[in-house]
Amino acid sequence: MAVPRLLPRLDSENRFFWTAGADGQLRFLRCSDCNMFIHPPHPVCRHCLSENLAPEAVAGTGTVDTFTINYQEWRPGLEVPFVIARIAIDGAPGVFLTSNIVGCPVDAVQVDDRVRVRFEQQGEVFLPLFEKIA
Repeated sequence: MAVPRLLPRLDSENRFFWTAGADGQLRFLRCSDCNMFIHPPHPVCRHCLSENLAPEAVAGTGTVDTFTINYQEWRPGLEVPFVIARIAIDGAPGVFLTSNIVGCPVDAVQVDDRVRVRFEQQGEVFLPLFEKIA
């Protein structure tokens, strides 16, 4: 059995992000004034300082911007190696999400690979992981 992942602490600013996978959607905050997405969640738009922000679903696809393969067993029982990647999110310019690439050998991941979100549920948290698009 895999070691459970460390989970984020949910609060009023990030709860929508970590629970959006319940309906299969990847959501980021979008500013109603300048129309830009922001991540991580914050109560004020980093582009225009507006407080008119609301969660909005995106396609859930993206491109591997960069990645590394981790071989360190940071916790006892942690399955290694695994890929940590920075994903450029489609439809949300300037938004990058650091996550894991799953469902393929670690040596199959390349920069510019197309990926899609796949959620892993642990309690009320839905972790956004990514898998390669064939």
